[in-house]
Amino acid sequence: MPDKKQKSQTLFSHEKRTNMAYIIVAAGKGQRAGTVVPKQYCLIAGKMLLTHTVKALRQANPDALFVVVINEDDHDLATKALAGAKNIITVTGGATRQESVYAGLTALKAEAPEFVFVHDAARPFVSSVLIVNIESDLQKGADAVIPALAITDTLKRATNGMITDTIDRAGLYAVQTPQAFNYSKLLSAHETAPHNDFTDDAAVFEYAGGTIHICAGDEGNFKVTHPADFAKAEAQMMLACSDIRVGHGFDVHAFETGDHVTLCGVDVPFTKKLKGHSDADVGLHALTDAILSAIAAGDIGTHFPPSDEKWRGVESHVFLAHAAQLVAKKQGIVSHITVLLICEQPKIGPHVQAMRQAIAGILSISIDRVSVQATTTEKLGFTGRKEGIAAEATATIRLPFGVPYE
Repeated sequence: MPDKKQKSQTLFSHEKRTNMAYIIVAAGKGQRAGTVVPKQYCLIAGKMLLTHTVKALRQANPDALFVVVINEDDHDLATKALAGAKNIITVTGGATRQESVYAGLTALKAEAPEFVFVHDAARPFVSSVLIVNIESDLQKGADAVIPALAITDTLKRATNGMITDTIDRAGLYAVQTPQAFNYSKLLSAHETAPHNDFTDDAAVFEYAGGTIHICAGDEGNFKVTHPADFAKAEAQMMLACSDIRVGHGFDVHAFETGDHVTLCGVDVPFTKKLKGHSDADVGLHALTDAILSAIAAGDIGTHFPPSDEKWRGVESHVFLAHAAQLVAKKQGIVSHITVLLICEQPKIGPHVQAMRQAIAGILSISIDRVSVQATTTEKLGFTGRKEGIAAEATATIRLPFGVPYE
């Protein structure tokens, strides 16, 4: 394949060099999925499909370099999906999968890893066990290893809805990714392959005369392709995180002279502001404590002590994002949150939607998992006297069993 100038963008730091690299193919439009945005950027269990896939691969090899091949129109979506990740670059793909993988291989020339794994962005359930099995075959001397499942169903060929013959299934396999190769040999195979739009890299390697080993695939490593696959994927992720934890948080802040209050990440015009060491966002403070409570990780003062001047005036989304990162480190999911704001003034109703959107953005979850409500105390107590605002919050967190809480 002739050289093509590719547009690439380094999103995150490249910290370590290893003998293995990963190419994640995410340049397609996913039309069969019937989604508004490409399927790799659709939310499953509150996070983008691509985010889940990168996380799964990282668990097996956290220090490897990743190249994510994306569509030229999807840079903003990719940036969001890969936020916080390390050792990742993006490169613009081509019109076919073959061209996109070649773009990823070209981006790795300076690194020249010994082995490269090529994986579909739409396979978020790849296991560390599968990766280790593939690596084992590579270390034994194989130039190419692909996971595959033997076909067990009866196969028929049909024309115009009518069966024409039965196909012998002996020796037939359904191929999965990641497919792993000697890097230099796969690059050479792509450089010499015709533009036949090979559907996987094993086919390109075969065309170049390479020998490919098969290792046992994984039934759970399915590809999200059709609309029904999204429900299947979400159910599988939720089943994996079946340790359900509910946390509670509460906070109050008094009014002082000002021109707005910050509530749930939104500046609400008002004749006063809330007094506090940070921005005094009572809603986000209560929610941060609720999440920390759910994972038994102390409270907001444990992580951001008010005695420390470096937190003075800090926007409270920093605290909430930190709590979400702790959940992610435990391989958990923020399943649902509720914030109840208690005050006579200002009026919360006109700002509820903006608050929900702000919280969803901080936590990287879908807005339908975020509830913001408001009530009064019927003019009773300090909130009834308009001396300040109180907030209660609950957070439902799903964690895998066996993850330590300390």
